[in-house]
Amino acid sequence: MEAEEQFKQLDLSNAFLFSLAFSDPEACALVLQVILQKPVYKVMVQPEKSILYSKEFRSVRLDVYARDSMEAEYDLEMQNEDQGNLPLRSRFYQAEMDAAALKPGEDFKRLRPSYVIFICAFDPFGEGYYRYTFENRCLETGKPLGDGTRKIFLNTRGTRPEGVPKELIHFLQYLENSTDEFVQSTQDETVAKLHKRVTWLKEDRRWEAKYMTFEEMLQRKMDDGLRQGIQKGIAKGITEGIALTKRVLRLNAQGMSAAEISAQCGISQAEVADILNMNE
Repeated sequence: MEAEEQFKQLDLSNAFLFSLAFSDPEACALVLQVILQKPVYKVMVQPEKSILYSKEFRSVRLDVYARDSMEAEYDLEMQNEDQGNLPLRSRFYQAEMDAAALKPGEDFKRLRPSYVIFICAFDPFGEGYYRYTFENRCLETGKPLGDGTRKIFLNTRGTRPEGVPKELIHFLQYLENSTDEFVQSTQDETVAKLHKRVTWLKEDRRWEAKYMTFEEMLQRKMDDGLRQGIQKGIAKGITEGIALTKRVLRLNAQGMSAAEISAQCGISQAEVADILNMNE
């Protein structure tokens, strides 16, 4: 299938389209309201946000980072494969977000509510629920700790609708069936609004071209086994080398400069140039 046709047929679960769709503040706020069942106002969004303190420590890349008018923080992650590490990843992401929220000497009271949200194309806990919500509680009394943090895992393939609003179920189903037919069948206003943006993105030739460029670069790199990218794996092993190469190519396809890619990926501009030159 041609890359042009592939782009038009993408579901919202695709990482490229997911990041594009929710880079829009209105779309991001709309989905957060559906997930949390509360109003969310004046959202500021940063897709592909990286948090890096030092090269000696592991950096964090958040798929979609958002902050609302009350300064609550949100991390939205699309997860298509079960790597068996989501609980620990959520712990790490939460900690990094909190550490980045305070300047040296600031009082801990300045920490605002924060939410780490994984949207999974699989059941992360095998219980059939569409939504799994975690917060810190006392084991003896059941009383919430009150630290303002929540970790939410959403399951696009849930089977147990109890306690979950229909609009959330429709949204989760839409992620893997982002079609006109599905939207019409649900008669869901939220899904219809989101689909309008997704349709607009798919019809925008600029994004189509960038997706095609990204896919072509990725295919060429896959064809030669990612040899040079792996060799340049920035001493992080084959798996991390492949992931780093893919990420550099994706950000470049989205129009980022070498300096911006360097900041996002935590590598030097020279290393960015090396990876891009291999794919010319």
